[in-house]
Amino acid sequence: MPITTSKIFQALREAIVTMLAALATMFCALTIDPEPGPAILAIVLCVSLSRSQLDRDRRGRIEAALTLPAVSLAALAVGMLLLHAPWLGAAFFVIAISLSIWLRRFGPLVRRAGSLIALPFVVILTTPYVPPTRVGPTTALLLPIIVALLALFWVTLFHLGARRLRWLPPTRVLNDVTASPARASSMRPVASTRMAVQMAVALTVAFVVGYVFFADRWAWIVLTAFIVGSGNQGRLDVAYKSVLRVVGAGVGTLFALAFAGHAVSDTATVELMLAAVFMGIWLRPLGYAWWALFVTLALALLQGFEGPSAGQILSLRLEEIVIGAIVGVAAAWFVLPVRSTGVLRVRIADALAALADALDPANAQRGPDGFVMAIGRVESVAPAFRASRLLTRRWRTVQPADWVDALIACRDPAISLIENSETPGSLRKAVGTARKAMREPQDIQQALQDLRRAMV
Repeated sequence: MPITTSKIFQALREAIVTMLAALATMFCALTIDPEPGPAILAIVLCVSLSRSQLDRDRRGRIEAALTLPAVSLAALAVGMLLLHAPWLGAAFFVIAISLSIWLRRFGPLVRRAGSLIALPFVVILTTPYVPPTRVGPTTALLLPIIVALLALFWVTLFHLGARRLRWLPPTRVLNDVTASPARASSMRPVASTRMAVQMAVALTVAFVVGYVFFADRWAWIVLTAFIVGSGNQGRLDVAYKSVLRVVGAGVGTLFALAFAGHAVSDTATVELMLAAVFMGIWLRPLGYAWWALFVTLALALLQGFEGPSAGQILSLRLEEIVIGAIVGVAAAWFVLPVRSTGVLRVRIADALAALADALDPANAQRGPDGFVMAIGRVESVAPAFRASRLLTRRWRTVQPADWVDALIACRDPAISLIENSETPGSLRKAVGTARKAMREPQDIQQALQDLRRAMV
């Protein structure tokens, strides 16, 4: 999807609202305990909540209020284990992250709640657990719960206010009308189970390699293996994301080294970290490499540059990032692999099913929302296929990226027809033909082009 000015400004507004919520939560956490751990947890939870959109409806807020405190407390316990019993802590870490992926099989609402499980655990990779010295044991135990509820409160408050002021668009809540019915997967094991197993293998290998060969900086390997494998949308997606992760992390570390060469106060370092987080939130919808760049910069500033030289640290960190990326890609490609073209075909089929439902004259509540949301899911896997098309155009005749472009070309005319309640029989027939073509990759492109022509 081309990057438009409206998309850039929309992402900027989202980033500002999310960052305001993060800052409010962070200052509350620092008021309770002026140590870095709770403040970092506050920022990560606000970013996670804003992306999960659980704060956008009442049911989601209830789920978040129940999920976040328990998960944050569990992450605190795992952080303590990683400090005092590293191998046992690693085992619980792997189980928790894999469980959050396996939960995707239970539908979109549980999937959104499951997405909240991962990031509190990631916090303990960026800021390892340190026993608190400025608060009592009871406060230390309750602090993760308090920070989680504060994050939910501030994110909800700022997003509701922004939508009330029409600074952000109204929320599209997933419901029975806009959601396409879930279809039973023919894959065995199902995709969520495969991806959970892949993540478990990747994290296990990353912990072993990190503990054995990189005792002081193992967290970079584990963090990269997690980032590369999270949101797995097939083998090609993981490989594409790993390249962006390595490139973005490399550039981010170079920027951090530039700052390391100058005397920078603690206050200025914190300001630079927050600015990097904001830029990452803003530019992430425009490209994953931006997120990798600015998050790596923030982490590098957070963890500092202890040691003999900044150049040596650069070499070590890039080496560990590359190792983590290799581990993540290897797990995705060789452990119960999921074919990216299979994922894309399923999502295109879902979009066509939503279009057929919206064009059905017997559907009294038809509308374009389900079709638009389904195309959005198709677009989320498109970047990897478009990158592949650039590299394989000369020798590969069937390009799945062309299927995406052909489907997107149908979006605006389809919305116009649906909103005007126009349902010509020739169009419904073309939709049916396109749905049947999903079984034969060589027929998909022509069927989608015929569908677009039928909308004229």
